[in-house]
Amino acid sequence: MKGGAAVNSLPIPLRAYRALSGAVTPLAGTIARQRLKRGKEDAGRLDERRGISKLNRPPGPLVWIHGASVGEVLAGAALVERLREMGVGILLTSGTVTSATIIAQRFPADVIHQFIPYDSPRFVSRFLDHWQPSLGLFMESDLWPNLVMSAAERRIPLIVANGRLSPRSFRRWRNAPATMGTLLNQFEMCLAQSQADADRFAALGSPHVFMTGNLKFDVPAPPADAIKLGQLLAATKGRPIIVAASTHPGEEEMVLDAHRRLAAYFRNLLTVIVPRHPQRGEGIAHLVAATGLRAAMRSRGAMPSPETEVYVADTLGEIGLFYRAAPIVFMGGSFATIGGHNPIEAIKLGAATVHGPHVHNWAEIYSALDTAGGARCADDGEMLIKSIGHWLSHPQELQLVTGHAHKVVEELGGALERTMAVLAPYLLQLRLEIGAIRG
Repeated sequence: MKGGAAVNSLPIPLRAYRALSGAVTPLAGTIARQRLKRGKEDAGRLDERRGISKLNRPPGPLVWIHGASVGEVLAGAALVERLREMGVGILLTSGTVTSATIIAQRFPADVIHQFIPYDSPRFVSRFLDHWQPSLGLFMESDLWPNLVMSAAERRIPLIVANGRLSPRSFRRWRNAPATMGTLLNQFEMCLAQSQADADRFAALGSPHVFMTGNLKFDVPAPPADAIKLGQLLAATKGRPIIVAASTHPGEEEMVLDAHRRLAAYFRNLLTVIVPRHPQRGEGIAHLVAATGLRAAMRSRGAMPSPETEVYVADTLGEIGLFYRAAPIVFMGGSFATIGGHNPIEAIKLGAATVHGPHVHNWAEIYSALDTAGGARCADDGEMLIKSIGHWLSHPQELQLVTGHAHKVVEELGGALERTMAVLAPYLLQLRLEIGAIRG
């Protein structure tokens, strides 16, 4: 078990960071108010950012799982369920308002969510004093120096789970080898998504690196309320449907152009736009109106009517509804230089996916899907239109594509079992603690 590094032995950048982050602690209120104005904080939960909680720590072992935002936290969903079956308490931390909303919708009520405290030594100490986690799992690579070092100093076993390090991040971190080596050395081990990720973590000084695979392949399909799904299917019965999921600015224009041109050949075509950030719904609705198309907004309680051409699904936690209703999904963030978004949930619910060229955040899965014929890469708007039009015209080929995609996802799965196997010694200790408590 790690014991943390002595402050005077830390590399100069880390010592400077600890001193500076402590010095700016009095500015936390100002920072929080500014973030609140931008919709980046929950007004009722600002105390959590200072390490103060309204909730009590549950008795017994407590596993702390931290992820930056929605994707990282949801990647641990199956892992959370396995740990709950053992009887341990679960504390999930994240840094975004959106993730808090999704966690409340997707996780059981006994899973505790807290916003991660600002990375001030004082706030971190409050957080750790209160929760006293038995084990800390950091998803991917959201590593806050004070949080990591303070937890290690308290001899809390820390593990990087589902570790991911992009080439760009690796190049940036490699410029500070002593700093990153010290930080990563606070972890007992790193469980990486791919061999490339494992090699990058090892090169930066991470001890005991294992390639366990990507937990996101083992995440269950997103749920859907049965009543709402029935209403949506009834309202869209008989219509060809396309979903544009997790779109970003600039991509909606391409989707609307595709709709306009495809609607000339496919009668009653309905395009559903699910923006990555729901607060953009109003602006997207104005954009639709400016093109002369008729829109309806889900956030206003509207359902698609026979006259609706574009349905703006600007709500959180309902993506499972739309993936179940549509045979074709365009995955956003792939024409914008965001790096793409997760296609696995759409595939698990039977949709064929088309994506743009910028998918470096999900290079492994998209490469496997494209190679196997389980997805299509569209280099530009013209190719997007041709791909969707071809699938709409050839439903039997569409079924083949979804079949290939399912096979790829199944073959790349198994990360959960490998992760649980590597964690076994730590989980055995937790089981012994539970047994001792139950007597």
